[in-house]
Amino acid sequence: MTVETIISIFLGIGLAASVGFRVFVPLFVLSLAAYFNLWELNESWQWIGSLAAVITLGVATLVEITAYYIPYVDNLLDSIAIPLATVAGTAVMVSTVADLSPVITWALAIIAGGGTAAAIKSTAGATRLTSTVSTAGFANPVVSTVETGTSVVMSILSVFVPIIGFILVIVVMYVIFKVYKKIKPSRP
Repeated sequence: MTVETIISIFLGIGLAASVGFRVFVPLFVLSLAAYFNLWELNESWQWIGSLAAVITLGVATLVEITAYYIPYVDNLLDSIAIPLATVAGTAVMVSTVADLSPVITWALAIIAGGGTAAAIKSTAGATRLTSTVSTAGFANPVVSTVETGTSVVMSILSVFVPIIGFILVIVVMYVIFKVYKKIKPSRP
């Protein structure tokens, strides 16, 4: 396995984790990176770097971010975003991984990409639901801002410094595990 392959895996996992916070932010960042030739995508995924994709994903990103600031729409989005995040996490992983056989690429994409995105999106959705119940939705804009900010930072780090992006994913997963352990009811 080459250094380029390892870096591409770190990029894919970083972007997949970012998808768990906002589905379109990492896709938009990846699209911009490909458009400006900062990252080379796999042959069949080069359309993501087209001007049409940049514009479409940019509009989708703005709509998604705005929608998460609308009370109760944010919870509705969370319910449909888990499967979307899983698919998008898998897609960003497949589009970025370099020099691996298709079988290994897809297995890695489904497990590491889709799995990471689904785990983070599920936790984010539970956090928003808890916020809605405990604060009548008044804290949801704060939750949305933190999620959007995290997605932007993780996406940018993953593109420009994939190793740091990957380390951030490990930190985020550790925090999620700790939070989950804390809120999970203990068994007698």
